[in-house]
Amino acid sequence: MTSGMEIDEENNNNESKGGMWDLEQKLDQPMDEEAGRLRNMYREKKFSTLLLLRLAYQSLGVVYGDLGTSPLYVYNNTFPHGIDDPEDVIGALSLIIYSLTLIPLLKYVFIVCRANDNGQGGTFALYSLLCRHAKINTIPNQHRTDEELTTYSRSTFHEHSFAAKTKRWLEAYPFRKNALLILVVVGTCMVIGDGILTPAISVLSASGGIKVDHPKMSNDVVVVVAVIILVGLFSLQHYGTDRVGWLFAPVVLLWFLLVGGIGIYNIWKYDSSVLRAFSPVYIYRYFRREKREGWTSLGGIMLSITGTEALFADLAHFPLSAIQLAFTVVCFPCLLLAYSGQAAYLMQNTDHVVDAFYRSIPESIYWPVFVIATLAAIVASQATISATFSIIKQALALGCFPRVKVVHTSKKFLGQIYIPDINWILMVLCIAVTAGFKNQSQIGNAYGTAVVIVMLVTTLLMTLIMLLVWHCHWAVVLIFTVLSLVVECTYFSAVLFKLDQGGWVPLVIAAAFLLIMYVWHYGTVKRYEFEMHSKVSMAWILGLGPSLGLVRVPGIGLVYTELASGVPHIFSHFITNLPAIHSVMVFVCVKYLPVYTVPEDERFLVKRIGPKNFHMFRCVARYGYKDLHKKDDDFEKKLFDNLFMFVRLESMMDGCSDSDEYSLYGQQTQHSRDNGSSSTANIELSYSSMDSIAPVKSHPHRNNTITSSGHESGQTEVDEMEFLNSCRDTGVVHILGNTVIRARRESRFYKKLAIDYIYAFLRKICRENSVIFNIPHESLLNVGQIFYV
Repeated sequence: MTSGMEIDEENNNNESKGGMWDLEQKLDQPMDEEAGRLRNMYREKKFSTLLLLRLAYQSLGVVYGDLGTSPLYVYNNTFPHGIDDPEDVIGALSLIIYSLTLIPLLKYVFIVCRANDNGQGGTFALYSLLCRHAKINTIPNQHRTDEELTTYSRSTFHEHSFAAKTKRWLEAYPFRKNALLILVVVGTCMVIGDGILTPAISVLSASGGIKVDHPKMSNDVVVVVAVIILVGLFSLQHYGTDRVGWLFAPVVLLWFLLVGGIGIYNIWKYDSSVLRAFSPVYIYRYFRREKREGWTSLGGIMLSITGTEALFADLAHFPLSAIQLAFTVVCFPCLLLAYSGQAAYLMQNTDHVVDAFYRSIPESIYWPVFVIATLAAIVASQATISATFSIIKQALALGCFPRVKVVHTSKKFLGQIYIPDINWILMVLCIAVTAGFKNQSQIGNAYGTAVVIVMLVTTLLMTLIMLLVWHCHWAVVLIFTVLSLVVECTYFSAVLFKLDQGGWVPLVIAAAFLLIMYVWHYGTVKRYEFEMHSKVSMAWILGLGPSLGLVRVPGIGLVYTELASGVPHIFSHFITNLPAIHSVMVFVCVKYLPVYTVPEDERFLVKRIGPKNFHMFRCVARYGYKDLHKKDDDFEKKLFDNLFMFVRLESMMDGCSDSDEYSLYGQQTQHSRDNGSSSTANIELSYSSMDSIAPVKSHPHRNNTITSSGHESGQTEVDEMEFLNSCRDTGVVHILGNTVIRARRESRFYKKLAIDYIYAFLRKICRENSVIFNIPHESLLNVGQIFYV
């Protein structure tokens, strides 16, 4: 750097995100309203009482549908062979009461839900938090500049603390990183299993009400009705929940009030002594009396807490305080009353356990309750299906799922998406489960297996969150982990007894998705490693000269690569086989970060590669796991806007040699090509080498004519801007690498099977990059290459 370059280091860290610079005057300006909103939207908000009540009401329809429909089938699955002793009902009710208190209320609503990623919940949200606090990402494509994003929030800890030791232990070996990823993927696969089993058991249980009123009706009729409802449910998914979402909250609220009211009626009419179940003594007596049968019945008891994971996964839609209020004021008491009312009915009607819910309804309101129950089952299924779409989208962003089509169904709500391929797969599997088992008991066994495994995964991830993110004392972490594992492992041991009675279904489904996801991730990592190891050195580029040893034809070439630094091997492969390249080359990297979203004005990072007369640039587009890469012309337009902005701002950095590289990141606004003007933006220029980027800021009181060569510098900027515009008008060509990976001849059999057959098949059926980026065929150029792993 020359002496003419001044570096303002004062308040460097604070200005890296919030400082605003006027492009024309280069004077400090306060943060504008939009930037302030972006920063403050992730902080804890205080809501007025009226707004909090409204949000709590709305959360009922989105969050609690699955948990609320459990009374339809819990007692049936708890006593599949009937009730031998009425006292067993008291024991089962006591288990349900304490299960609801310990797991959904204490663990999830008041502890786990606080471990959200800027409001986002679910296993991938926990994993993204861990990836920011420890270097455990299996694809090391992150850069220091990514940590300066508004949404990239993380805390620091003392070097000798227990958290630091845990962090070093996790980062020490790749095996531990892979094990953690597999744990997250297993949890994801079980959530997908929930997306199949929840509609099956909820709709089938609700449809069973027809047979209760008509005892002579064949069970096949109930199955056919359930299948018709399921087909209709999945067929309407492409409309999204935005258009019918206003119905969800009143349906679920009415459902909770009905089951709670019916529970009060049954307690009063049949047997108020069931309230003894609030004493945990009856749990001990239940196990002592029933022994093994009582233990295996836990598989049915735990169905009372199904939907708890959906509660955490759907956290993004509402503030935590609204969800806590809705659960403690409406859901929890209504569910306790519903289960207590059914228990009171069963105390005097032990032979009605198969249809306990519908049998306990007063005749005068039977059919209205049946309609509401069916609607509530549809709402519960809808919430689980939507959660499945969201978590697959997150897996896709982490490189753990094949590229599938993702469609936004709402312009107002970013999280409402629809994945056509997954929707039809879920429908086929759901109908197969419903028609194959034909009864709630076996589906319930399968459902319980999926739910308890997801809970175990969440507990293990929460242990790391409490250590690395919350910095809790190890004793507190130990108490939480031990208590959670004792309860959940007890349930897990119970569902193991029912693996041969339907519990194997989610394991098979999860194993299939786990194989797909792990093989895809393995192939993605190997492709990235190949790109990293075979990238072209800067010395080789410089040795080619300004023309790169070839004819430079007018136009702009966009080379898509997975590398965020360095020149990809595809470029050398391309120029080795073709006699000409474009006058301007831009290497485009689209990468996903462990954050839920990247604000639009912080999305692009632009660098120059080599001297200015090479006209080579790199543009990195960064996305979060909730962001959707829009397949329209906006991406290309914004890319060029940021590229032109970079060229203009680069002229402020005089005194640098032509071989220097610069980066532009921070808040960007729309840049007009027509008049060359631009509005206020957050300007940060970084001087970088091939290995590092160090922030360098332009002085606020300098202008383009600060040096004796200022006029020449400004003229150079104008010339390059005209050159880029003329090249863009000439035409843009998109160059994609079609990399094929194969297993080496000496590889083991399972590796050949995974790479040559499974991964190759997934690559063939998944969406092409050209479709994802919406690249027109007439401007697309595929460059193929094969490498062996």
